[in-house]
Amino acid sequence: MKLYDYLPSGNSYKVRLLMSYLGLQYDHVLLDIHKGETQSEDYKAKNPAGQIPLLELSDGRRIAESNAILYFLARDTPYWPAGHFEQTKALQWMFFEQYKHEPAIAVARFIRMYAADTRADELEKLMPKGRAALDVMEHHLADNLWFAAAGPTVADIALYAYTHVAGDGGFELSDYPNIMAWLDRFSDHPKHILITDLPMG
Repeated sequence: MKLYDYLPSGNSYKVRLLMSYLGLQYDHVLLDIHKGETQSEDYKAKNPAGQIPLLELSDGRRIAESNAILYFLARDTPYWPAGHFEQTKALQWMFFEQYKHEPAIAVARFIRMYAADTRADELEKLMPKGRAALDVMEHHLADNLWFAAAGPTVADIALYAYTHVAGDGGFELSDYPNIMAWLDRFSDHPKHILITDLPMG
């Protein structure tokens, strides 16, 4: 397999995390989104959306969208829940992550890290939305160790990626003790990697 990736991206990090946890071997292709490398003709022939991550299988088929890649890789592993209800809850949280969480928390992080001079006016609307998403997570974690099952699943991976760096976007994670405890639980994995770690092997 081949993963097209940009290391600081939380969406790409999700995929690298799961692949690390599963001990999967793959070729790693770094692209720089700031240099427009995902907008080249060659890359857009592979993924017309011009986004990362993109997983290319050994037979040439390709899968885009980070949570779709998580689903593909997690099936028949401990990271995809066994029960129908738990599977549906995993999807619920993955949809929440992409619709409510990532558009606020990841975008605020991007603006503060890369576009503070041109897009800072957007933060006024993004910050309350990001805190609202964190509030939902905090409430769930008051009575649950994980998001979709008795152990970590792709739902946790999807939410961990941008939550653990939410501070880069100006969100104060110390205001969310349940989330902080969950972040510690999640990262306590023998094959855990940091967001900017290159794959091993």
